[in-house]
Amino acid sequence: MDRREFLGAMAAAPIALRGISERSATRSYEIITRIELDESHAGGVAWIPLPLGRPAPYQIDRGHTVDGNADKTRVETLADSTTRILVAEWGHMMPPPQVSVTMEVETTDYRVALKPNGARRTADLSAYLKPTKLIPLDGIVKQTSDGITKGRANDLAKARAIYDWIVDNTARDPDVKGCGLGDIRGMLEMKNLSGKCADLNALFVGLARAAGLPARDLYGLRVAPSTQFASLGRAGGNVTTAQHCRAEVWVDNYGWIPVDPADVRKLILEEKRPSLTDPTVVKAREALFGSWEMNWIAFNDAHDVALPGSTGKPLPFLMYPQAEVGGDRLDSLDPEHFKYAITAREI
Repeated sequence: MDRREFLGAMAAAPIALRGISERSATRSYEIITRIELDESHAGGVAWIPLPLGRPAPYQIDRGHTVDGNADKTRVETLADSTTRILVAEWGHMMPPPQVSVTMEVETTDYRVALKPNGARRTADLSAYLKPTKLIPLDGIVKQTSDGITKGRANDLAKARAIYDWIVDNTARDPDVKGCGLGDIRGMLEMKNLSGKCADLNALFVGLARAAGLPARDLYGLRVAPSTQFASLGRAGGNVTTAQHCRAEVWVDNYGWIPVDPADVRKLILEEKRPSLTDPTVVKAREALFGSWEMNWIAFNDAHDVALPGSTGKPLPFLMYPQAEVGGDRLDSLDPEHFKYAITAREI
């Protein structure tokens, strides 16, 4: 029996703060995640990340609906977090389990004016100075961060130095599965500074935190073509494999600054730009320290995610749909066999 439930509590509308951010026209997107599991006598459960559960100046969650034949569905918010997950459960998976979540998200291109505005650090930012399993802040991570930021006059200069170091010294590896893992100690110890967005932007976050700058990864999904850079969007409606991680860094007297050094390296590779001095690369490098084009939506900034109701290992981050059948977790990076699809359209 299909059920449909409206669960979308609307997040507070973002406010344009004078001197802090500049807002452009808004766009709205409909994103549909569909999961179909194989028929089985065992029980099953699926987890689908929902849009960012806190107010943000670049995104508003306009709610979601759920369809399918799950015995139970619910929204879980992770402890000490604003990360929200749609959980669907089947006690006996016959006929084949199906669940569909339709989300509506409003976005606006986000640009921060890099001028002092009096922003002061608050207690809640301490969460963004802590290590995670794959983002330690000691040893080679601390040593590398100290070397990059040595002699920098202030925190803004430190943040920019780390960003530039990532752009100058890393590379995008198209053979890495999914968006990468984000094992930054391993990257530094092996002197292998290649990967994808969850690797390169996690490296930025770890080096920033090691320098005393609150920083966070934002895990999300590209939902539309880019109007700025051909390689930094997704067209055609099918966004099943369009997951993308971005980052933010907090600078006292400036506030949160959006960054995306990984996308600079993506542009260099996919648009076959010859060098860092190529005009398009220079343009992207400047744009992606302080602004995001919001043809992308954010899900969460969570690390070491224990899926509600699962006895399996925690995930390093939550960006893909997840599922288990009979307690065995399916491969979220294999959507053809896991049988999930994600579509997006502007509305």
